[in-house]
Amino acid sequence: MAGETQCLSYAGCNFLRQRLVLATLSGRPIKIRKIRAKEEDPGIRDFEASFIRLIDKVTNGSRIEINQTGTTLYYQPGLLYGGSLEHDCSPTRGIGYYLESLLCLAPFMKHPLKIVLRGVTNDQVDPSVDVLKATALPLLKKFGIDGKSLEIKINRRGMPPKGGGEIVFACPVRRVLQPIQFTDPGKIKRIRGTAYSVRVSPQMANRIVESARSILNKFLPDIYIYTDHMKGVSSGKSPGFGLCLIAETVNGSVLSAELASNPQGQGAAVLPEELGQNCAKLLLEEVYRGGCVDSTNQSLALLLMTLGQQDVSKVLLGPLSPYTIEFLRHLRSFFQIIFKIETKAPEEEYMGGEKVLMTCVGTGFSNLSKTIR
Repeated sequence: MAGETQCLSYAGCNFLRQRLVLATLSGRPIKIRKIRAKEEDPGIRDFEASFIRLIDKVTNGSRIEINQTGTTLYYQPGLLYGGSLEHDCSPTRGIGYYLESLLCLAPFMKHPLKIVLRGVTNDQVDPSVDVLKATALPLLKKFGIDGKSLEIKINRRGMPPKGGGEIVFACPVRRVLQPIQFTDPGKIKRIRGTAYSVRVSPQMANRIVESARSILNKFLPDIYIYTDHMKGVSSGKSPGFGLCLIAETVNGSVLSAELASNPQGQGAAVLPEELGQNCAKLLLEEVYRGGCVDSTNQSLALLLMTLGQQDVSKVLLGPLSPYTIEFLRHLRSFFQIIFKIETKAPEEEYMGGEKVLMTCVGTGFSNLSKTIR
């Protein structure tokens, strides 16, 4: 089989995570050339190198070759191994950058994964750990990946630029995934959220909650936003504050929005009142986009549908993000899977924007490395 799988070749630094994750799951070697070849500082960045080291930790027998300038990367995937691990993430990107890819790989390990990740838990670029905990875990449960051992726990928060946060991610292994039919998101029944503040006045979190509620109270009464003020060691190394909002629907679909303050010493200071209002508006925007899966987790849902049993899976999404569109192209090249995409105009005026119904037949992917007891 190793002789048959031809090496896939790509150019450029974009979508590096997608390519490495799909190569690992499909067992196909890849070569990525011209990584920032024309820039003054060519080659892979430290956060990408850290990601490659993480992939190397969770697999067994992977072969990774990077040329001297760092502009060419060859990756021959090994077996997903798992077990108990620790990893220090690069503080230039959030832990979410690494955790998103681990969520894709974790169910297919040989041993259940339990990993401690250290770095920046909340920043302005990547999905925060809070959002992934509230949205990605319920999505995994829909595919039959559940149990007590599925959890994301935040031990310490870390804000950019210095980080200092720590989380634990644990996930059980599954032999096969269930196909899903998830086409009716239902109406919003409640809004939950977390306003966090580290190394600033605890009053900041309360001010964020007040301003967010001032907008959301017009729509529904069941709103509860927790305040999370971490002190001492558990507050990381840099000051900051932010808000994560989660809207849950009657059918168990979860939509999210988040905002964080500017890192210390970068950009203008953000008022907590403005941040709370803007985050509430972002949540309303996400509800308008709608769908059964929010825009952060579209690619995770499509990947789990692809890797399901040989049965039809359907999911209703909001407008596809550019990242998801590229992910669909990669799914086609790695797994030869093509989705049927139907646009659905909203039935009634107050149902939000246009939706997309995605349908595919799973590849019948089976986790062969799972130990049978």
